[in-house]
Amino acid sequence: MSSNESTGAAGAAFQTWMCLICGWVYDEAAGLPEEGIAPGTRWADVPMNWTCPECGARKDDFEMTVI
Repeated sequence: MSSNESTGAAGAAFQTWMCLICGWVYDEAAGLPEEGIAPGTRWADVPMNWTCPECGARKDDFEMTVI
């Protein structure tokens, strides 16, 4: 694991997920506290009805990316 990767309690590296519509990135390590998603929240734990804060796209429109 590189020095810029964070890990969660289970030891698995946090991932980033990018909106395929607008390019906005969700970082599991940072979460999205302003929308009630705590830092360290895995993508699988983000509510299914959550939408991209930039364009309103659904979770289905995101893809895991390596940054």
